[in-house]
Amino acid sequence: MNFDDLDAKMRVFETSHDFCVLPGVYMVARLDGRGFTRLTKEVHKFEAPFDERFRDHMLAVVQHLVGADFRVVYGYTQSDEISLLFQLEADLFNRKLRKLDSILAAEASAVFSLRLGAMGCFDCRISQLPNAELVREYFRWRQEDASRNALNAHCYWTLRKEGKSASSATNALKNLSRAEKNELLFQRGVNFNDLPAWQKRGSGVYWETFEKEGFNPKTGQTMKASRRRLKVDLELPMKLEYDEFLAVRIQEATNCSG
Repeated sequence: MNFDDLDAKMRVFETSHDFCVLPGVYMVARLDGRGFTRLTKEVHKFEAPFDERFRDHMLAVVQHLVGADFRVVYGYTQSDEISLLFQLEADLFNRKLRKLDSILAAEASAVFSLRLGAMGCFDCRISQLPNAELVREYFRWRQEDASRNALNAHCYWTLRKEGKSASSATNALKNLSRAEKNELLFQRGVNFNDLPAWQKRGSGVYWETFEKEGFNPKTGQTMKASRRRLKVDLELPMKLEYDEFLAVRIQEATNCSG
């Protein structure tokens, strides 16, 4: 068998299960850190429950993915996860899921590992969302998850720092309502509402337009030109204001060509 025939024969086994996202469907990638609980609490011992150094590592990954040529209009991160909203008609890798999953996970892992100075790995999966409302609900879901996780984490680590074991702290929080968890913290001098927004709501990375002043040597005049840059937002709004914020990001995704 010559090489061309062998090549054609073997490539079938690589591509027979290729699935592509249909045109006109929104794509949102979610990346999760693999074994990050052990990585951050035992191996590298970041401050619990939140550490600005870890936050900045995650934001560096998001900035890379949004700033690279992946056609991403909005990146969101909370804890050890990242969500990316692509342009509606983005056609990178012909919208093949296996390519999107593998390359996004690989680049995220590489950037994070270089920042950390040790290996940190991500997995990736793509949500295929048929309309803008589901995109909004997706990002509301992740932000509400961030809020729940933040409250639980602050309660858990408050009890751990008081000397409770991992199992005792976990059992103490079982069946407590959100209000009761807030009260647990308040009795210990912590007002959950006053904690940094990035801990409770996550952080965003997106493009913003700004005016840059320049000088035209031919006319001798000062001129202004519009430029784009990445904005890191540690003060994301919540609830209805976040819906309005998301509407802008979704409109950007809808209007951009692939």
